[in-house]
Amino acid sequence: MPLTIAFDVYGTLIDTSGVVTALEKHIGHRAEPFSNLWRTKQLEYSFRRGLMQNYRDFSVCTSQALDFCCQTFQVELGAAERVDLLESYRYLPAFADAKQGLERLKASGFRLFAFSNGKPDDVRNLLAHACIDQYLEDVVSTDEIKSFKPNPAVYAHFLRRAGACGAEAWLVSGNPFDVIGAISAGMRSAWVRRAPQAVFDPWEMPPSLTVATLVELCERFQANPA
Repeated sequence: MPLTIAFDVYGTLIDTSGVVTALEKHIGHRAEPFSNLWRTKQLEYSFRRGLMQNYRDFSVCTSQALDFCCQTFQVELGAAERVDLLESYRYLPAFADAKQGLERLKASGFRLFAFSNGKPDDVRNLLAHACIDQYLEDVVSTDEIKSFKPNPAVYAHFLRRAGACGAEAWLVSGNPFDVIGAISAGMRSAWVRRAPQAVFDPWEMPPSLTVATLVELCERFQANPA
Protein backbone atom coordinates (compact mmCIF):
# COMPACT_ATOMS: atom_id res chain seq x y z
CA MET A 1 0.00 0.00 0.00
CA PRO A 2 1.43 3.45 -0.86
CA LEU A 3 2.53 5.75 1.92
CA THR A 4 -0.02 8.21 3.24
CA ILE A 5 1.36 11.72 3.70
CA ALA A 6 -0.45 14.41 5.69
CA PHE A 7 0.65 17.96 4.94
CA ASP A 8 0.17 20.68 7.47
CA VAL A 9 -1.16 23.74 5.66
CA TYR A 10 -0.37 27.01 7.44
CA GLY A 11 3.40 27.35 7.62
CA THR A 12 4.13 24.25 5.52
CA LEU A 13 2.27 24.45 2.20
CA ILE A 14 1.06 28.02 2.68
CA ASP A 15 3.33 30.93 3.62
CA THR A 16 1.69 32.79 6.50
CA SER A 17 4.18 35.63 6.16
CA GLY A 18 2.25 36.59 3.03
CA VAL A 19 -0.02 38.62 5.30
CA VAL A 20 2.79 41.18 5.66
CA THR A 21 1.84 42.76 2.34
CA ALA A 22 -1.71 43.39 3.55
CA LEU A 23 -0.44 44.71 6.88
CA GLU A 24 1.95 47.17 5.23
CA LYS A 25 -1.03 49.06 3.81
CA HIS A 26 -2.28 49.71 7.33
CA ILE A 27 0.75 49.89 9.63
CA GLY A 28 3.77 50.39 7.38
CA HIS A 29 7.19 49.32 8.69
CA ARG A 30 5.69 47.53 11.70
CA ALA A 31 4.05 44.94 9.46
CA GLU A 32 6.62 42.18 9.89
CA PRO A 33 6.83 42.15 13.72
CA PHE A 34 3.04 42.52 13.85
CA SER A 35 2.66 39.52 11.52
CA ASN A 36 5.06 37.41 13.60
CA LEU A 37 3.19 38.15 16.82
CA TRP A 38 -0.17 37.55 15.13
CA ARG A 39 0.95 34.07 14.05
CA THR A 40 2.41 33.31 17.49
CA LYS A 41 -0.77 34.31 19.32
CA GLN A 42 -2.97 32.51 16.77
CA LEU A 43 -1.21 29.24 17.62
CA GLU A 44 -1.09 29.98 21.34
CA TYR A 45 -4.82 30.55 21.42
CA SER A 46 -5.44 27.23 19.64
CA PHE A 47 -3.18 25.42 22.14
CA ARG A 48 -4.96 26.99 25.09
CA ARG A 49 -8.44 26.27 23.77
CA GLY A 50 -7.43 22.68 23.07
CA LEU A 51 -6.16 22.19 26.61
CA MET A 52 -9.17 23.95 28.14
CA GLN A 53 -11.57 21.96 25.95
CA ASN A 54 -13.26 25.27 25.23
CA TYR A 55 -13.38 25.05 21.46
CA ARG A 56 -13.84 27.90 19.05
CA ASP A 57 -12.76 27.40 15.46
CA PHE A 58 -9.42 28.54 14.06
CA SER A 59 -10.87 31.67 12.48
CA VAL A 60 -11.86 32.83 15.98
CA CYS A 61 -8.31 32.21 17.22
CA THR A 62 -7.05 34.25 14.28
CA SER A 63 -9.49 37.09 14.93
CA GLN A 64 -8.77 37.28 18.65
CA ALA A 65 -5.01 37.13 17.99
CA LEU A 66 -5.43 40.12 15.66
CA ASP A 67 -7.19 42.03 18.45
CA PHE A 68 -4.33 41.22 20.83
CA CYS A 69 -1.76 42.50 18.33
CA CYS A 70 -3.68 45.71 17.75
CA GLN A 71 -3.67 46.38 21.50
CA THR A 72 0.02 45.48 21.80
CA PHE A 73 1.10 47.70 18.90
CA GLN A 74 -1.50 50.38 19.77
CA VAL A 75 -3.04 50.15 16.32
CA GLU A 76 -6.61 51.26 15.74
CA LEU A 77 -8.28 49.58 12.79
CA GLY A 78 -11.58 50.51 11.25
CA ALA A 79 -14.14 47.79 10.64
CA ALA A 80 -13.29 47.59 6.93
CA GLU A 81 -9.55 47.46 7.64
CA ARG A 82 -10.04 44.64 10.12
CA VAL A 83 -12.12 42.66 7.62
CA ASP A 84 -9.45 43.24 4.98
CA LEU A 85 -6.71 41.82 7.22
CA LEU A 86 -8.75 38.79 8.26
CA GLU A 87 -9.63 38.14 4.62
CA SER A 88 -5.91 38.20 3.77
CA TYR A 89 -5.55 34.95 5.71
CA ARG A 90 -7.91 33.34 3.20
CA TYR A 91 -5.72 34.21 0.21
CA LEU A 92 -2.17 33.53 1.31
CA PRO A 93 0.40 32.27 -1.23
CA ALA A 94 1.90 28.81 -1.37
CA PHE A 95 5.59 28.41 -0.68
CA ALA A 96 7.62 28.41 -3.88
CA ASP A 97 8.49 24.72 -3.58
CA ALA A 98 4.98 23.49 -2.72
CA LYS A 99 3.58 22.94 -6.20
CA GLN A 100 6.61 21.12 -7.57
CA GLY A 101 7.01 18.99 -4.46
CA LEU A 102 3.36 17.95 -4.37
CA GLU A 103 3.26 17.32 -8.10
CA ARG A 104 6.26 15.00 -7.95
CA LEU A 105 5.02 13.16 -4.86
CA LYS A 106 1.60 12.59 -6.42
CA ALA A 107 3.21 11.34 -9.64
CA SER A 108 5.23 8.89 -7.53
CA GLY A 109 2.01 7.30 -6.27
CA PHE A 110 1.90 8.60 -2.70
CA ARG A 111 -1.45 9.43 -1.09
CA LEU A 112 -1.43 13.14 -0.23
CA PHE A 113 -3.75 14.92 2.19
CA ALA A 114 -4.04 18.39 3.69
CA PHE A 115 -4.29 18.21 7.47
CA SER A 116 -5.04 21.47 9.21
CA ASN A 117 -6.38 23.32 12.23
CA GLY A 118 -8.37 25.46 9.80
CA LYS A 119 -12.02 24.93 8.98
CA PRO A 120 -12.48 22.58 5.98
CA ASP A 121 -14.01 25.15 3.63
CA ASP A 122 -11.40 27.75 4.57
CA VAL A 123 -8.59 25.30 3.86
CA ARG A 124 -10.08 24.16 0.55
CA ASN A 125 -10.49 27.75 -0.61
CA LEU A 126 -6.96 28.61 0.46
CA LEU A 127 -5.44 25.64 -1.38
CA ALA A 128 -7.52 26.35 -4.49
CA HIS A 129 -6.42 29.99 -4.51
CA ALA A 130 -2.79 28.83 -4.22
CA CYS A 131 -3.38 26.39 -7.14
CA ILE A 132 -2.21 23.29 -5.27
CA ASP A 133 -5.52 21.66 -4.32
CA GLN A 134 -5.48 19.29 -7.30
CA TYR A 135 -2.56 17.34 -5.84
CA LEU A 136 -4.34 16.49 -2.60
CA GLU A 137 -6.76 13.60 -2.16
CA ASP A 138 -8.75 15.28 0.61
CA VAL A 139 -8.72 17.89 3.36
CA VAL A 140 -8.81 16.61 6.96
CA SER A 141 -9.54 19.27 9.55
CA THR A 142 -9.22 19.19 13.32
CA ASP A 143 -12.49 21.16 13.33
CA GLU A 144 -14.22 17.84 12.59
CA ILE A 145 -13.54 16.73 16.18
CA LYS A 146 -13.50 20.22 17.75
CA SER A 147 -9.91 20.28 18.89
CA PHE A 148 -6.48 21.38 17.69
CA LYS A 149 -3.01 20.02 17.10
CA PRO A 150 -1.07 18.67 18.97
CA ASN A 151 -3.90 16.85 20.78
CA PRO A 152 -3.22 13.14 20.05
CA ALA A 153 -6.90 12.70 19.21
CA VAL A 154 -6.54 14.84 16.08
CA TYR A 155 -3.76 12.64 14.67
CA ALA A 156 -5.86 9.55 15.40
CA HIS A 157 -8.71 11.29 13.59
CA PHE A 158 -6.52 11.87 10.55
CA LEU A 159 -5.53 8.19 10.43
CA ARG A 160 -9.17 7.11 10.61
CA ARG A 161 -10.21 9.51 7.86
CA ALA A 162 -7.33 8.53 5.63
CA GLY A 163 -7.75 4.81 6.29
CA ALA A 164 -4.12 4.49 7.35
CA CYS A 165 -2.15 3.27 10.34
CA GLY A 166 0.65 5.12 12.06
CA ALA A 167 3.40 2.90 10.66
CA GLU A 168 2.49 3.75 7.08
CA ALA A 169 1.61 7.43 7.56
CA TRP A 170 3.77 10.54 7.67
CA LEU A 171 3.02 14.06 8.78
CA VAL A 172 4.97 16.80 6.98
CA SER A 173 5.14 20.13 8.78
CA GLY A 174 7.21 23.25 9.10
CA ASN A 175 6.00 23.57 12.70
CA PRO A 176 8.07 21.65 15.29
CA PHE A 177 5.12 21.34 17.70
CA ASP A 178 3.17 19.54 14.97
CA VAL A 179 6.05 17.20 14.15
CA ILE A 180 6.46 16.28 17.82
CA GLY A 181 2.69 15.85 18.21
CA ALA A 182 2.52 13.41 15.31
CA ILE A 183 5.49 11.37 16.52
CA SER A 184 4.06 11.26 20.03
CA ALA A 185 0.80 9.94 18.52
CA GLY A 186 2.61 7.10 16.69
CA MET A 187 3.13 8.57 13.23
CA ARG A 188 6.38 9.35 11.46
CA SER A 189 7.04 12.97 10.69
CA ALA A 190 9.23 15.16 8.49
CA TRP A 191 10.23 18.65 9.54
CA VAL A 192 10.50 21.19 6.73
CA ARG A 193 13.29 23.47 7.92
CA ARG A 194 13.17 26.26 5.36
CA ALA A 195 15.30 28.69 7.39
CA PRO A 196 18.80 27.54 8.41
CA GLN A 197 18.46 29.42 11.69
CA ALA A 198 15.27 27.56 12.65
CA VAL A 199 15.64 25.51 15.82
CA PHE A 200 13.77 22.31 16.59
CA ASP A 201 12.49 21.89 20.14
CA PRO A 202 15.09 19.89 22.13
CA TRP A 203 12.72 17.17 23.21
CA GLU A 204 13.24 13.41 23.21
CA MET A 205 11.27 13.11 19.95
CA PRO A 206 13.40 14.34 17.02
CA PRO A 207 11.96 14.45 13.48
CA SER A 208 11.98 11.19 11.55
CA LEU A 209 13.39 13.24 8.67
CA THR A 210 14.50 16.85 8.17
CA VAL A 211 14.42 18.56 4.76
CA ALA A 212 14.84 22.10 3.50
CA THR A 213 12.10 21.96 0.84
CA LEU A 214 9.24 19.79 -0.34
CA VAL A 215 11.26 18.98 -3.46
CA GLU A 216 13.98 17.52 -1.24
CA LEU A 217 11.28 15.61 0.64
CA CYS A 218 10.16 14.04 -2.63
CA GLU A 219 13.72 13.06 -3.50
CA ARG A 220 14.22 11.46 -0.08
CA PHE A 221 10.95 9.55 -0.27
CA GLN A 222 11.66 8.36 -3.80
CA ALA A 223 15.06 7.10 -2.68
CA ASN A 224 13.64 5.36 0.38
CA PRO A 225 9.83 5.10 0.26
CA ALA A 226 9.63 3.14 3.53
